[in-house]
Amino acid sequence: MEYLRPIPLTGPAMPPGSLPLAGGPVRFTHVEVLSRGKAPVLRAAADLPLAALDPFTAPRAPLAGLTLDRPRLMGILNVTPDSFSDGGAAADPGTAIARVHAMRKAGADLIDIGGESTRPGANQVPVTEEIARVLPVVGALATDASDLPISLDTRNAATARAAPTAVINDVSGLRHDPGIATVAAETGAALVLMHSIGTPETMQTLADDAYDEVLFDVFDALGQMRDRAEAAGVPRARILLDPGIGFGKTDAHNRALLERISLFHGLGCGLLLGVSRKGMIGRIGEISDATARGPASAAVGLWAVSQGIQMLRVHDIEIHAQMLRLWRAVSGMGATDG
Repeated sequence: MEYLRPIPLTGPAMPPGSLPLAGGPVRFTHVEVLSRGKAPVLRAAADLPLAALDPFTAPRAPLAGLTLDRPRLMGILNVTPDSFSDGGAAADPGTAIARVHAMRKAGADLIDIGGESTRPGANQVPVTEEIARVLPVVGALATDASDLPISLDTRNAATARAAPTAVINDVSGLRHDPGIATVAAETGAALVLMHSIGTPETMQTLADDAYDEVLFDVFDALGQMRDRAEAAGVPRARILLDPGIGFGKTDAHNRALLERISLFHGLGCGLLLGVSRKGMIGRIGEISDATARGPASAAVGLWAVSQGIQMLRVHDIEIHAQMLRLWRAVSGMGATDG
C-alpha cells in the first residue's frame, strides 16, 4: 500500500499550480509517496489523479460552529485531582468556571473538560465519579457561557450522555466504550478520536513492541476508527482525528509522527494535535517543570499549524494565541484578528 503525504508550503507567494491543503491557508505542490519498508519518492501533485487529491484539497466542514480554515485552540480544563501538570487546580466548579472565562479571554476557541486523568500510569475512575466531577461545570457553562463550544474529554458513553456537549473527545478512539459513537450520532456532537494503545495504566509499558512502522500503523488505526464512527452514524464532517502523541509511544515514535504529520490529512478529516506540556516536551526541551513547558509546546504547535493542522489542544492559551497571531501576520497566512 502507498501512503501520500502532501508537502506543505507557507508564505505570501506560492508556485503556480499550488493546491490548498484541506481548504486552509497552507498549500502544496508535491507529495511524498511512502510505503512500508521502502524509501520515500517525491511526486508532483499535478501528476496524481483528482480522486487521489480529493482528501487533501477538500475543505473541512465547520466543527461545533467553528470554521477550520484557520488554526483553532482547544483549552484544557482538567477537573481532576491527579492530571499530570494541573491536577487539582480546577477541581472546584467555581474555580473551573473562572478558568474557562480566563482561557476564553486569552483566545481559546473551545474548552475541553476532563474528569478522568489519562496520563501514563493513571488508574481508571468510576463513571459515577467522573460524572460528578464534570456535570456541575458543564451545566454551569451551558448558561454562563452558552456561546462557547464545550468539549467533554471522556472515554465513557454514560458520561457523554449525562453531560451533553458540542464535542466528545475520546482518547481511546472507541476502544474503551464504542457506545460513545452512538451518543455522538444521536446528539449531533462532533467526535474527536485519538490513537492510543492499551489503557492509561499499561500504554507506556507496551510502547516498545507495539508498532511495525508507527507512522503507517497509526494512520491505519485512525482510518479504522473513523470508519467505525461513520458506521455508527457520525458523519465524517463531524469527526476530528488525533495521532495521540505520548499515548503508548516512545519519543522516537512521537518524533516520527510529528515529522510527517501532514500524512494524516489523507484521512479526509480535520486534525487535532495535543502535545501541550507532555513528557516528550520536557525531555527534549530539558524542562523538568511541566508548568514551564508552554513556550516549548508552542514551538511544536507552530510546526503543526505550518503542516495544516486545524486544532491544537493546549494548557497555555495566551502563549499559543500569541504564536498564532505572529505566525499569521508574518507568513502571509491572513488577517491577525478574530
